[in-house]
Amino acid sequence: MSWSTLGLILVSVSFSALAQISFKLGVTGASNHTAAGGGAAVVLANSMLTPGVLVGLALYGCGTLLWLTALARVDVSQAYPFVGLGFVLTAILGYSFFGEPLTAERIGGILVVIGGIWLVAHG
Repeated sequence: MSWSTLGLILVSVSFSALAQISFKLGVTGASNHTAAGGGAAVVLANSMLTPGVLVGLALYGCGTLLWLTALARVDVSQAYPFVGLGFVLTAILGYSFFGEPLTAERIGGILVVIGGIWLVAHG
């Protein structure tokens, strides 16, 4: 796998992780601003138009275009394991932005995911 293809994959996966953070920001803000008694449908409708959700959708769209470009260059069986990095990045970003816990179990899982990706990338 070339460095440019690896770069495409890493940016695509990063965009997906950032989209998750943006979604979380969007729905958290929308649920905080929903009128009392509005219910889940109102929260969902309000969430769809928040800047966080719209930015998240744009990030997913850009990430998908990069992913398609990468798939045109490399076997899907070699590229797809890198999607696991999304779990790693999302856990780290969740900790950084929202104070979500990084327990020993999560850190262990992150290390296992990274080890698996390394094995596939070098195989």
